[in-house]
Amino acid sequence: METKGARTMPKTEYTVEPGRQDIISTVVLDAPRELVFKAYTDPKLFARWWGPRRYENRIDKFEARTGGQWRVVQKAADGGEHGFRGVNHDVVAPERICQTFEYEGVPGHVALQTATFEPLGNQTKIVAHIVFESVMDRDGMVASGMKDGADESMERLAELLGSLKAGK
Repeated sequence: METKGARTMPKTEYTVEPGRQDIISTVVLDAPRELVFKAYTDPKLFARWWGPRRYENRIDKFEARTGGQWRVVQKAADGGEHGFRGVNHDVVAPERICQTFEYEGVPGHVALQTATFEPLGNQTKIVAHIVFESVMDRDGMVASGMKDGADESMERLAELLGSLKAGK
């Protein structure tokens, strides 16, 4: 974890190998697995941490169960919107979420993400494995600034988890 001001921020490690169509990210958060899983599956909590700070999340659909659908719209200060959607293929509390992910701005490019939540005492290790339809799709996601957005999401999630642990 890195220190940012007085806060300790999570450090996400990425594996992006040339010629492959997947990305693996690993991060350790300072919160118990059940609380981290809740932040991923409670729409009110999810809206508070997912994506860059410059966007406000609107949850249009959020069925955090196997077979459930989700749709989140990120709204920018200038009124611009970015929609994302998918289907939960497997939700096993508090161990795993397997879901599709599609950015509506580039429809037809669907990725499959499996996030596992591993307890490490009072911390949680999240490993996200995202498989894209092609190497080109994966490389396009990387080029879009995905890492910066994902890092900012994990910072926001760490902040939220800290406030939840403090009872706020």
